[in-house]
Amino acid sequence: MSSFRKALKCRQKNHQERSQLGSRKHLGLLEKKKDYKLRADDYHKKQNTLAALQKKALEKNPDEFYFKMISSPLQDGVHIIKRPKEEVEVTEEQKKVMRTQDIKYVEMKRVAEAKKIERMKGELHLLDAESKQKNKHTFFVDSKKEVESFDLADHLNTAPELVDRVYNRPTLKTLETKKVQGALDHRSVEKLAQQRKHQYRILAQRIDREKKMFVISQKIQTRKDLQDKTKKVKVKKETANSAAIYKFEAKRKR
Repeated sequence: MSSFRKALKCRQKNHQERSQLGSRKHLGLLEKKKDYKLRADDYHKKQNTLAALQKKALEKNPDEFYFKMISSPLQDGVHIIKRPKEEVEVTEEQKKVMRTQDIKYVEMKRVAEAKKIERMKGELHLLDAESKQKNKHTFFVDSKKEVESFDLADHLNTAPELVDRVYNRPTLKTLETKKVQGALDHRSVEKLAQQRKHQYRILAQRIDREKKMFVISQKIQTRKDLQDKTKKVKVKKETANSAAIYKFEAKRKR
């Protein structure tokens, strides 16, 4: 029987709502019941909100005071919450990474960066780095006369052009018996020196990036630990270069 009723409905005429009359087209579209319902609901919602606010204003206690009244002053009709200085110790770059990346991803990138740093340190040896502290090599002699006539190249048994070198300073005997390998002309030596400086610059950038990633991973981990409901006390506030330190209450585990 129900299938017969459904079959009859298929043959029924679709009754459409009346459109606006031609003589009233200047008034716009004819409002249907669903349009009226939306408009009426919106109107009643606004009226109820205004009534609730009016009631709240009438029942307000003039002696009422909250501490948030001090911490959130009214500026141009908008309440602005004052934040303590210790909360604004996260840079915009750190916020962006902490929102988008997970701690596992950040830690993975940090470990990869640390491996690259170790590899570069092994290749460069940091013998002539500009930031490295210059070593001192003291020579002792017996008299002032020897000090005046002291020749560094003769004492080190090397060529005078190689005295300023910190590394790869062969002796005269080595230079006589073996051939010089590598760049010989001045232009090639300068080019190699520039390449070495560029490598040192890249190494410094990688070290700085690795430190930043370590700080970001610490801050993400601290925020995850704070989700625990265990009682905690802040020991050290958060800074741009370090995460906050909390002391958690010891809990006996079964």
